[in-house]
Amino acid sequence: MKIIPGDGALGARIEGKNLSEPLTQDEYREIEQALGEHGVLCFPGQDLTASALKRYSENFGTLEVNVANMYYEPGMPEVMILSNLKENGKPIGLSDAGQDWHTDMSYSKMIAFSNVLYGIRIPRRNGEPLGNTEFCNTHAAYEGLPEDLKQELDGMTITHDFNKFWETMRKEKGNRPPLTEEQRRKKPPVSHPVFLTHPITGRKVLYANPGYSMRINELPEVRSDEVLAFLFRHQTQEKYRYRHKWTEGDVLMWDNIGTIHNAVADYRPDEPRLIKRCQVMADKYFPDLARGV
Repeated sequence: MKIIPGDGALGARIEGKNLSEPLTQDEYREIEQALGEHGVLCFPGQDLTASALKRYSENFGTLEVNVANMYYEPGMPEVMILSNLKENGKPIGLSDAGQDWHTDMSYSKMIAFSNVLYGIRIPRRNGEPLGNTEFCNTHAAYEGLPEDLKQELDGMTITHDFNKFWETMRKEKGNRPPLTEEQRRKKPPVSHPVFLTHPITGRKVLYANPGYSMRINELPEVRSDEVLAFLFRHQTQEKYRYRHKWTEGDVLMWDNIGTIHNAVADYRPDEPRLIKRCQVMADKYFPDLARGV
């Protein structure tokens, strides 16, 4: 297994491993450490079934079943389908997934550790890939904050709400129904620290994101709005960014604690995109949350 770091704020390429075959525990640990260090890992040239994608992903933690309970591999709700393709006039996948800055499952009591995506069909125009995925480094974003703001926010918490991002996508894209009352009950708003200690690096990260973060609970509403607006501008600066250009056969794995991400919606409905996704929860790293403590 060869790990080739990128030259930007995030990212590394891992060559020499077929993810459809079992890896050793040492190899899984090496991948885990590389994910903490580099934030985003690309395994090029893979050929995976949905069950192989699931089998690889679940080595890193419990796999989440999306609260919307839509668009998943038959018989495998842990493998979600992201696609603009239609069969018999009906969409086969979620066509507008992740099209704004966010980190997955910050809206859940048990947060996400990683996403594992497998690119099957990638849209292209004039030979260039479309629908690429952008990331920002939350380690660097924390480190780059003004010291007085770090001190002010130390020990504070942010409310995150699944419905915020869902409603944004519903209104902007028009492809989603509103959440049902049952879906809302399954994912009520939750609170997490503004600054989390990363379980692999041991360093602090800025755990806030434009998609789901609603309110800094310990601040007056006006001050909370002002600070969140600053944090969102700060963490998405170009110097913290990395963009992955997709190729068919890529398995892209990213750290949901050390990054926020955004799926770039620059392709048309007639430019097909098909990606399958598993989402790994962080129960391995935050056992108190897993026990409901």
